[in-house]
Amino acid sequence: MTLENVGLRHYPKEINADLVYPKKTMPEFLAETAAKIPDHIALKFYHKEITYKGLHVLSNVFASSLQQEGIQKNDRVAIMLPNCPQFVISYYGILKTGGVVTQVNPMLIERELLYLLKDSGAETIVVYEPLYPRIKAIANETDLKSIIVVSFAADQLKLEEDISFEAFLGKGDGNVTPVHIDADEDVAVLQYTGGTTGLSKGAMLTHRNITVNALQSQEFFKQEVTFGEESCLTVIPLFHVFGMTSAMNLSILNGTKNILLPRFDLQEVLETIKNEQPTTFPGVPTMYIAITNHPEAEKYGIDSIRICNSGSAPMPVETMREFERKTGAKILEGYGLTEAAPVTHCNPPFAERKPGSVGIGYPSTEYKVVDLATGEEEVPFGEAGELIVRGPQVMKGYWNMPEETAHTLRDGWLFTGDIAKMDEEGYVYIVDRKKDMIISSGFNVYPRDIEEVLYEHPAVQEAVVIGVADPYRGESVKAIIVKKAEQDATENEIIEWAREKMAAYRVPRTVEFRTELPKTNVGKILRRALREEAGRQG
Repeated sequence: MTLENVGLRHYPKEINADLVYPKKTMPEFLAETAAKIPDHIALKFYHKEITYKGLHVLSNVFASSLQQEGIQKNDRVAIMLPNCPQFVISYYGILKTGGVVTQVNPMLIERELLYLLKDSGAETIVVYEPLYPRIKAIANETDLKSIIVVSFAADQLKLEEDISFEAFLGKGDGNVTPVHIDADEDVAVLQYTGGTTGLSKGAMLTHRNITVNALQSQEFFKQEVTFGEESCLTVIPLFHVFGMTSAMNLSILNGTKNILLPRFDLQEVLETIKNEQPTTFPGVPTMYIAITNHPEAEKYGIDSIRICNSGSAPMPVETMREFERKTGAKILEGYGLTEAAPVTHCNPPFAERKPGSVGIGYPSTEYKVVDLATGEEEVPFGEAGELIVRGPQVMKGYWNMPEETAHTLRDGWLFTGDIAKMDEEGYVYIVDRKKDMIISSGFNVYPRDIEEVLYEHPAVQEAVVIGVADPYRGESVKAIIVKKAEQDATENEIIEWAREKMAAYRVPRTVEFRTELPKTNVGKILRRALREEAGRQG
C-alpha cells in the first residue's frame, strides 16, 4: 500500500473509500430532495420557515428572473449576504442558469470589494441592505449593472434605481430555460482566497468540485445521519467555503433542516440550541470555546448535538474534551482549503479519532507528504514535508492567473503550502504553514494585505504582520512597526487607523514598535524569526 493510500485501511466495508460520482449538479440534487420530502423544512430563519418544495420553487423563480435580466451561462453573479434564506435561494438560482456564484465576504470594505468585483467581472450582485452604501460607493468603477438588495424589513426599503429582492423575484415566472452544464469543466463558484503575492485569487470550483465534496462528506458520515431527520445549526458563514459545503450543500443532500443564524452571538446561539435542538453543528474552534466557557451551557440542552465538524483552525485538545464532556457530541476535526472545495481530510466517525490530527483522507482523495525542496519525493512517516492532495474536489485553477495555477497544481496534485506529518496509519498532522497566512476566528488573514495598508500610514517606515497565539481566536494579528524619523504614533492610533481601512478581522489587535526589524543579508524581513520569538514569549 503506497503512502498516499494508507488511510484507506480504516474504511469499513459499508463506506466506499472510492466512490463513483454521478455527473449531477447541486440544483439537481435539490430537485431530488424536494421530490422526496417536499413538505420537510429546508430552512429555518428565526420565525420564517421554507420547505424543500418552497426552496426549489423560489430558486427556480430567482433563476428565471436572472434569465429575464439577460444572465447567461458563465456570467458571474456576486452574493454579499449574511446567512439567510435569500443566500440559499440566490446561490441555487444562479447555478440553475449556468451562472457563476461569486462569493463576497460581507465584512470587506470598499477597497477590498473593488478589487474582487473588478477581478471577477461580476455584473450583478445580491447585497444585504446595510452594506448597500459600500457597493454604491464603488459601483461606477466596476462592471455592475444590477444591484439586488436584501432587507429583513423589506417594507421599509427605499431604493431609487436599484431593486429589492422581492421585486426582483416578481420579474420571474419560475420557468427556467434549460442550460447544458458540463459538470467537469463548467465553473460553478468563484471562491476568493489570498496568497503570498498579496493579491486575492479566485479559485474556480466546478460543478463537479462542489457536488463531489458534498457527496464525499455524505459518504464519510453516512452511518451517523438519517435522511430527512437531522437539523443543522448553521452559524458558520455560507460565503465561506466550509459553510457552503459542510452546512448548506451537505444539508441539501441529507434532507436536513438548516437552522440559519446570520452571526455568532453566544446567547442567541445557546437560545437557538435550546429551542431547536440541532443534531449537527459545523463550526470553528472559537465557537466551541465560547460555548464551553459559558457557565450555564448545559442548561440549554446542548446535548442534542451529536456531531460537530471543526475546521478552519487548529482545535485545542482540552477544549475539545471539555465541550464533549458537556454535550456528549463528537468533535471531528478536519482539514481543507478553498482550492479543494474545501474538505480533504477529517477524523473518521467510524475509526479511531486522534486529537491533534486532522484525520485521514476523504473518499477518492489521495494524499502524501513530500520534501520541501523539490516537492517530488515522499518523506518517511513522521517526517515533516508539504502536504499535497489529489481528488475530484480539487479546483480547476485560479481565475485569470495561469502562473499561480501552474505553481499550485502540478501533475494533478494540489500543493497545499502546508507543512505536515503523516503517521503510519495515514493520519495527518498539520505542523506549520509555508504561507504566512494567519487564521483568526476561522477567517483567513494574509499579512501582505495588512502590511500594504500599514505602509500607507505617514508614521510607518517598515511593517511586518504575524499571527500570535490567542486562546479564543486561535490566532490574532500583531503588527511590528518601525516608525519614520521625527514621526510619532501610538498603538491605539495605528489600530484605529487600520480599523477604518480594512475588515475588522484583519485589524491588528496589538502593535509593537521597534527601531529595526531582523532581515536577511539581501534585506528581506525575517517574518519567521519574529513568529518564533513571539512563540517563545508565549
